Amino acid sequence: QVELEESGGGLVQAGSSLRLSCAASGRIFYTYAMAWFRQAPGKEYEFVAAIPWSGGSAVYADSVKDRFTISKDVSKNTVYLQMNSLKAEDTAVYYCAGDYLRRLKKYDDAAPPDYWGQGTQVTVSS
Repeated sequence: QVELEESGGGLVQAGSSLRLSCAASGRIFYTYAMAWFRQAPGKEYEFVAAIPWSGGSAVYADSVKDRFTISKDVSKNTVYLQMNSLKAEDTAVYYCAGDYLRRLKKYDDAAPPDYWGQGTQVTVSS
């Protein structure tokens, strides 16, 4: 079983940058993708970005495209989310996840991703 641990969240001002990390213990299934989701207070989980673990292009939500970059370090079993030009509406708990890309792009409460972290809080003050 793969366990995920996120880090790097915090309180920042609008326009600032943060980098989140997600360290995985255990072997990530090679056909999976790793992703970031977020959940703002009172809202549903929102897909943010995903990257195939064994190669392929990253995909992003329109709301973060051109501001956020997802990347991976396979040797460290770690996924990153570089967040630039942060806005107040980016405030949320950010979760790391892993599963087939098609499942990650359509989050389903009834069948959540195979790998799921505990989350890290990101608060952006305006």
